[in-house]
Amino acid sequence: MGNSRVEMVVGLFLVLGFLAFGWLALQLGEVTWLSESKSYMLSAEFNNVSGVKSGADVQIAGVTVGKVRQLSLNKDNMAVVDLQIDRGVKVPVDSIASVKSTGIIGDKYVQISLGGDETLYKPGETIVDTESAVDLESLISKFAFGQVSK
Repeated sequence: MGNSRVEMVVGLFLVLGFLAFGWLALQLGEVTWLSESKSYMLSAEFNNVSGVKSGADVQIAGVTVGKVRQLSLNKDNMAVVDLQIDRGVKVPVDSIASVKSTGIIGDKYVQISLGGDETLYKPGETIVDTESAVDLESLISKFAFGQVSK
């Protein structure tokens, strides 16, 4: 009789441990089907996204509001960046998406400068008003070899 009681306590302890582990995994991990309900997708087209990687931050006024999910080329050979934006963030259609750097050689991220339009982007739409990454290497080489016009 005492042995089955110990087995019951151990079994209950194991079940509680697995539930706690599952809850922690959902809180810390990126579970796509859960995170999609808290966010929506927008795309942005750039001439150059040099240095932006999947997982990079999307920021508005220095506050992280999303992540870069995927990078691809469209039929016009423009870089298309898929942005996963927090559900509560509204992006007006006159907003500008820019590729920025956290320093001279720091990580790249996408910054959205919000516009003032009443109309908002809907999930799945594409931001076309963008500013591409500044390629410092080409600027330096142009300056060094005297190709910069004054």
